[in-house]
Amino acid sequence: MTMMTPPPLEQQEDEEILVPHQELTEGPQPMEVLSAETANALESQQVEDPPTFKYRWTIENFSRLNAKKLYSDIFYVGGYKWRVLIFPKGNNVDHLSMYLDVADSATLPYGWSRYAQFALAIVNQVHGKYTIRKDTQHQFNGRESDWGFTSFMSLSELYDPSRGYLVNDTCVIDAEVTVRKVIDYWSYDSKKETGYVGLKNQGATCYMNSLLQTLYHIPYFRKAVYHMPTTENDMPSGSIPLALQSLFYKLQYSDNSVATKELTKSFGWDTYDSFMQHDVQELNRVLCEKLEDKMKGTVVEGTIQHLFEGHHMNYIECINVDYKSTRKESFYDLQLDVKGCRDVYSSFDKYVEVERLEGDNKYQAENHGLQDAKKGVLFIDFPPVLQLQLKRFEYDFMRDTMVKINDRYEFPLQLDLDRDNGKYLSPDADRRVRNLYTLHSVLVHSGGVHGGHYYAFIRPTLSDQWFKFDDERVTKEDAKKALEEQYGGEEELPQTNPGFNNSPFKFTKYSNAYMLVYIRESDKEKIMCDVDEKDIAEHLRIRLKKEQEEKEHKKKEKAEAHLYTIIKVARNEDLIEQIGKEMFFDLVDHDKVRAFRIQKQLPFNHFKEDVFKEFGIPVQFQRFWLWAKRQNHTYRPNRPLTPQEEAQSVGQLREVSNKTHNAELKLLLEVEIGPDLHFLPPPAKTKEDILLFFKVYDPEKENLRFVGRLFVKALGKPTEILSKLNELAEFPPNEEIDLYEEIKFEPNVMCEHIDMRMSFKSSQLEDGDIICYQKSLTSANRSQFRYPDVPSFLEYVRNRQVVHFRSLEKPKEEDFSLELSKLFTYDDVVERVARQLGVDDSSKIRLTSHNCYSQQPKPQPIKYRGVDHLLDMLVHYNQVTSDILYYEILDIPLPELQGLKTLKVAFHHATKEEVAIHTIRLPKNSTVADVINDLKTKVELSRPDAEVRLLEVFYHKIYKIFPPGEKIENINDQYWTLRAEEIPEEEKSLGLHDRMIHVYHFTRDSNQNQMQVQNFGEPFFLVIKEGETLADIKIRIQTKLQVPDDEFSKWKFAFISLGRPEYLQDSDIVSNRFQRRDIYGAWEQYLGLEHSDTAPKKAYTTNQNRHTFEKPVKIYN
Repeated sequence: MTMMTPPPLEQQEDEEILVPHQELTEGPQPMEVLSAETANALESQQVEDPPTFKYRWTIENFSRLNAKKLYSDIFYVGGYKWRVLIFPKGNNVDHLSMYLDVADSATLPYGWSRYAQFALAIVNQVHGKYTIRKDTQHQFNGRESDWGFTSFMSLSELYDPSRGYLVNDTCVIDAEVTVRKVIDYWSYDSKKETGYVGLKNQGATCYMNSLLQTLYHIPYFRKAVYHMPTTENDMPSGSIPLALQSLFYKLQYSDNSVATKELTKSFGWDTYDSFMQHDVQELNRVLCEKLEDKMKGTVVEGTIQHLFEGHHMNYIECINVDYKSTRKESFYDLQLDVKGCRDVYSSFDKYVEVERLEGDNKYQAENHGLQDAKKGVLFIDFPPVLQLQLKRFEYDFMRDTMVKINDRYEFPLQLDLDRDNGKYLSPDADRRVRNLYTLHSVLVHSGGVHGGHYYAFIRPTLSDQWFKFDDERVTKEDAKKALEEQYGGEEELPQTNPGFNNSPFKFTKYSNAYMLVYIRESDKEKIMCDVDEKDIAEHLRIRLKKEQEEKEHKKKEKAEAHLYTIIKVARNEDLIEQIGKEMFFDLVDHDKVRAFRIQKQLPFNHFKEDVFKEFGIPVQFQRFWLWAKRQNHTYRPNRPLTPQEEAQSVGQLREVSNKTHNAELKLLLEVEIGPDLHFLPPPAKTKEDILLFFKVYDPEKENLRFVGRLFVKALGKPTEILSKLNELAEFPPNEEIDLYEEIKFEPNVMCEHIDMRMSFKSSQLEDGDIICYQKSLTSANRSQFRYPDVPSFLEYVRNRQVVHFRSLEKPKEEDFSLELSKLFTYDDVVERVARQLGVDDSSKIRLTSHNCYSQQPKPQPIKYRGVDHLLDMLVHYNQVTSDILYYEILDIPLPELQGLKTLKVAFHHATKEEVAIHTIRLPKNSTVADVINDLKTKVELSRPDAEVRLLEVFYHKIYKIFPPGEKIENINDQYWTLRAEEIPEEEKSLGLHDRMIHVYHFTRDSNQNQMQVQNFGEPFFLVIKEGETLADIKIRIQTKLQVPDDEFSKWKFAFISLGRPEYLQDSDIVSNRFQRRDIYGAWEQYLGLEHSDTAPKKAYTTNQNRHTFEKPVKIYN
């Protein structure tokens, strides 16, 4: 989806901002914003595959690049020249910026255009599955010849060598570009081409659109929705049944794509929810549960269960005694493993796989004690509509994050769940039911774990013709697109780029099936029933017909807009209503006054008749003033219309008054009312008469209000109208007052005192000027008020800012709000926050600014008095102003803390199985030895004279032993763990030929058809002696780790270099393997202990990364 305005501030971090690469300099920049899910595709309708090319760019000495931006070599796709553009230090952001660029844009003819879908990736050279890849698409043209991601990935992550994106200071970038024929998006008619219409994307709702299309194309479900009771008094935005009926009706009968805003409003979602990309499975369950609840007590009660509910039996059966425990459970969808399974059948095999309960894991059988048993699941019955959720997203314990599984996974057009003599069925299953299913729809996710795009392939009538429902766009597709191309896995393409190595390399397919919907053959006729207008309630048909007529009326108005002028008429009543409530500066908000839509050829005098009908003011008592925008950006009444102008047509008058040529004419209606409340003719206006507007300020109530307007003589003085002003303000007749002229408020407030002894002309007052006045205050009185005079009050109003404060520990939850001034100093702000939190010492408050792009706290907090004013805390990259700040309450004053370095150190006890996290605070010029000495005072050592060392551990590998003399100022514990441990005695007395090697635990992970080493657990050092065999070393390792014999016998041992294991035999001399000195990093050569990771996850983390947060799907109504 494409939007012309940025998403709301609450959007999640991974909703990427895409812009042309224009360098982000001062002032607002034009930008086009897309969420992480990409824009609606302008897909080619060609049958043959569009040209695709995969390009790899290897950049050496990356961290030493000085250029602000860097271009790759040119490569060709679809006959066009392309190149990749990067900003190595960010395009004025703290992220790597990366774009695809049309290489020859400067020489292309006027009006050129080309459309491409593309993906850009930073390759993780240590663990390929952590490669960061982002997809989008764009129609390139002369104005936007490059497109991509300003915030591709954080610079701190990119430049951290331990993360794997820079290896030997080399960065590898992949680009995959598909060039498609450009079909005019606006001229493509989905209904005409396919007979179906799409759903509009609200921001990040493609996941919902794909699910809704799938449910809509199950006719039995659609019919049940139509039969849910609703009334003409219901509002779609407050009724889920009515909103869904309305949506389905429009999908069935509309010629254009359908909006989903009414439905999401009925969910109780705000705009923020619509910009959160959620999970299809979660939404499916929540929506079905909600509909099931709404259907209770109606004619369609039980429809959801009838369509989607199946049952399985969990059983535990003892092997040696006659005891069996069973439990029946229902399901609406089944979650099938993708990892380690080649297709749907192997997932079902795994689902019903029997688990043996024996040894330490025996089953406690009632009346039989601990028994060997087998445990499993079998299906009692399957539903008519079978929804299979493919587990494409899994939790990676090693990385402590979710990852997407892009492995190849096949699914059949026909699914036989009775195969192999009904091996999936329980003994209680009804074998007369034939569980043969046909594929109805395939929901696809394209992208990574933090975002992407959803769309669906559906067979609405179960014919051979597939359709792709991609938000607003529906296209015909062949079966290959819907099936094989959505299996996932890898694709191998030859690298043919000139000057680069031509060996083939593999690319992961990031678009793959995520949910499958099958319909049982025996229920096909019932499920795929006819649905027509008689199924739709009459009130719904009438309501939707009326909506359509209103839509046509608005369309007609828009088409005829050039024949009309909008006249906005401001009156005294508008000024009284608005000033002091909705606005303080200038006189009126023209968008909130009465607007008339008048034909341009109509004489203006005829328009005055309309005014009479609307306001009851006879034509002869109306006088209209034109407004003018002044050079200081204020907007004031300028002059009255002349009789000659009033004789013109509305269109002519608008052109005279409006140099910006928009369709509006803004007027002030002047009406004079006598003491008897009767209308009076407008007074004669000469050059000596000045029309002034008056506001009164009350410093006690901090209130400003409009009290009226007066004509004054240019040579007259304010003293001559004092009694009138007191009367307007309802002051005593002889009250002394002070007058101020409100001059401007942008960029700063300008409000100057008026000398009562000078004439209005001498004070340079003219028609439309504003005078604010108040009772005169003595110097003693002034101290009673926060804002004692008009200038100080207007300054306050101009700079007041409501700031929303959140605890840094809960950065998505608003805690409290304060009204502050943008001119408040750093001390003012923290003092107000401390007062709010009940903290006596405001220097213990630390604040952190908000990143408007990532919607997260900035990585670095604000230093003590590091900014001058509140405004400096809220401005983001000199462009966007936030209204969010994060706070922490420190245990010591911030100035003192800033002089210290804080490190989190995990201490591993030498003899006990425990890890304790300690916070060490020391002066920044301290050394590692100081850290160790401080730590010794806090921990229990095995011996008083034990020596302690500090290690750097990252992803279960030891990267460094810190020298005692190293300064701690540059140690960063944000990404890795600092581990402290006692130095074993054997390491203190190394012999001449002894070696200290790294020893790591690992498992083999079948990832993307390759067996990949995955480390886990606690790494350690081991001293090996020359000639020592593996058998000898195994004894020492088992003793050190205290592993039981039966478990240790299953362990394998390997010499691992650069991720490649070489398995060892007991007789192998281990020291012979550790001879190489030329490898990059000692941690890449180690003795590996292969076994399963059975240890429970530790409940601590020293990683200080700020996490992203994701709201669960909630339907509130």
